Amino acid sequence: MEISALCIGLILSLGLCELNSALALNSSEDDVKQRAGHIEDRTGAGVSTQTSSVKCKLQGTTRLPVFSMDGDYVIGGVFSIHHYMHTVKHNYTTMPEPLRCTGSIKTRDLRFSRAMIFAIKEINNSTELLPGIKLGYQIYDSCASVTVAVHVAFQLSNGLDPVFYTGDNCSQSGMVKAVVGETGSSPSISMSRIIGPFNIPQVSHLATCACLSDKQQYPNFFRTVPSDQFQAEALAKLVKHFGWTWIGAVRSDSDYGNNGMASFLDAAHREGICVEYSESFYRTHPRSRIQKVADVIRRSTAMVVVAFAAFGEVRLLLEELALEPSPPRQWIGSEAWVTDTELLRFSFCAGAIGFGIQKSVIPGAATDERVCDGTEDIKTLQSPYTDTSQLRITNMVYKAVYAIAHAIHKAVCQKTNSTTQCDKFTRIESKEVLTQLKKVNFSRNGYDVSFDANGDPVARYELVNWQKSESGSIEMVTVGQYDASLPVGQKFRINRNLTWVDGGTQVRSTKAIM
Repeated sequence: MEISALCIGLILSLGLCELNSALALNSSEDDVKQRAGHIEDRTGAGVSTQTSSVKCKLQGTTRLPVFSMDGDYVIGGVFSIHHYMHTVKHNYTTMPEPLRCTGSIKTRDLRFSRAMIFAIKEINNSTELLPGIKLGYQIYDSCASVTVAVHVAFQLSNGLDPVFYTGDNCSQSGMVKAVVGETGSSPSISMSRIIGPFNIPQVSHLATCACLSDKQQYPNFFRTVPSDQFQAEALAKLVKHFGWTWIGAVRSDSDYGNNGMASFLDAAHREGICVEYSESFYRTHPRSRIQKVADVIRRSTAMVVVAFAAFGEVRLLLEELALEPSPPRQWIGSEAWVTDTELLRFSFCAGAIGFGIQKSVIPGAATDERVCDGTEDIKTLQSPYTDTSQLRITNMVYKAVYAIAHAIHKAVCQKTNSTTQCDKFTRIESKEVLTQLKKVNFSRNGYDVSFDANGDPVARYELVNWQKSESGSIEMVTVGQYDASLPVGQKFRINRNLTWVDGGTQVRSTKAIM
C-alpha cells in the first residue's frame, strides 16, 4: 500500500512539474507570480486563516496558456502549435528544467487556436445562444507532446491559481467546463484518461483513432471529425477501385498511425490487396530510422504508397526522399496530411490522392486587413495561417466550440427553469455539460452537429487530388465524395478527372497473386 501511494505521488508530482511553453503570446511568468501575490494580499484583507480555511499550493510552476480570456464559464483549448519539443537528458539529482517547445510554429494549428477564439467571440456577441453570459478560454500549446498534454490536462482540471483556499481540504472544481482538443490521437487519449474521472468533456477536432469510440475507456470523449474506421475502409475501396493490388504502406508510430493502418490493412486484405512492406516511424526517432523507411520506398517494386501518417512524419519522410530522387510513386494519403497545404511544395508528390474533411465556409472568418509595420497587407502573405479558402479542420474546431456552448446553454437554462433566459450566476458542474453534450443536435452555417452513442459524427469525406496548375504549382482539387450515411453502392463517387503521378489518367500497380 505504501509503495502504491509513493508511486501515485511521484506520478502526480511529475504531472505538475514546471513545463513552461516557449510561446507565451499573452502571458508571462510574472503574471502567475502577480496573481499569487494578489491572492496573498486578499487573504490578509478578509480570508480566514483559522484551521477551517486551508491554504493550498499547487506543486511546481503553473504552465501558461498562449491565449486566454476570463469569462463566466471557461473553455480549455489544446493545440499542437509547435510540432517539436526540446529534449534534455536528466540526471534527476536536481529539479529538471521546464520542457520547452521548439522549431517553427505550425501555422495550421495556430489558425485552429484563432478559430476557437473567433467562435467564442461570435457566441459572446450572440443574442440567441447564452445571452448575457460571457465565455472565456484558456488555450495551450502541447508541442505535439504527450508529456506536455498530460501536464496541461492536470492544469485544466486544477485551475491557474498557484495558491487557493478551501474550507477543510485542498480539493476544488476545475475552472474549465469542457476542453477542445487535442490535435493528435495519442495526446487526446492521455488527456481523456486524466480529465475523464473529473467528468470534464473533451471534444477533439482531429483525433481520429477508432479506439476513442470506446465509451468504456473514454466516456467523456467526443469529436467533430470522423473515426478512422470509416476512412480506413474508404481508402481500401479507393485502392481496389483503381486496380492497385500491390502496394507499400507507411505509418506514424503512434496511436493514430498504428490503429489506422491496422484497420486499413484488414480492409485491404478483404479486398484482395497485397502489401509489399509496412513501415512505421515517428518524428522524434533518429534520422537513421527515417532514412531506412525512405530506402525501403526507393528499392520497392510497388508504385503505390499508402501513408497513414500525421503531418510531422510525412514532412520528414518527404524531405528525406527529396534528397535522393527515386522512381515516381503514387501517394495515397490519410486526412491528417493529404489536405495540408504546407506539403504541396513537394512537387514529386503530384497526383497524390486521399480523403480529407469536407471543405467549408465560416462567415466572417476571413483574414482582416491589419498590417505588420504599417505598409504591408497581411492578405498578400502566402501562408496556411492566412489561407481561409479551404477551411476543413478549422471548421471542426468551430463546430466543437459551438457544441460545447450549446451544452453549457442547456445546462445553465435547465437549472434556471428556462429555455431561453440563462443566469450567468448559475453554477454548473462539468458533469452537467457532459450530460447535455450527448444530446447536442443543431445546425450552424449549413452544417449539422450531433454525436452518436460513441461520441462520433456522421463520416463524410472529400476525395482530393494534387494536380499541377498551368503555372506549374501544385494545387488541391476536390474530385469526389464519400458519405458513410448513404446506402451501399452510393457511398463513394468520383465526379471529376484525376491526375496521376505520371501525368496520365491512371497508374497501374499490379502483381500476380500466386
